[in-house]
Amino acid sequence: MEAFRVFRVTAVAEAFSWTGLLVGMYLKHVSHTTDAGVWLFGRVHGALFVAYLAATLWVARAERWSLWRTAFALGASVPPLTTLIFERWVSKRRPAAEPVSATV
Repeated sequence: MEAFRVFRVTAVAEAFSWTGLLVGMYLKHVSHTTDAGVWLFGRVHGALFVAYLAATLWVARAERWSLWRTAFALGASVPPLTTLIFERWVSKRRPAAEPVSATV
C-alpha cells in the first residue's frame, strides 16, 4: 500500500476517533451518563494518533515534504478534527499521477 493512501486513511480515522472521544467526554463529564465512551475511544484514539504520526513521517519522507509541511501535518494531530482538514488541503496540492499511455 502506498504511503499517501495510508496517510489519508489514518488521518480520517484519527478524526473520527476524536469525534468518538469528544462524545465520550460529553457523556462522562456533562451528562454524567457513562464513562464507557472515554474508556473505549480513548484507547482507539491513542492508537490512531500514533498510527497517524507514523503515517505522516512515512509519507513526508516518501513524497519529500518540506519541513514546514511535515510540521503542520504533525501539529494537525493535536486539535480535534484537524487531521481531516489537513488531509483535504494536502490532497488538493499533491501532484497528479502520471497519465496512462494508451497503445493504439
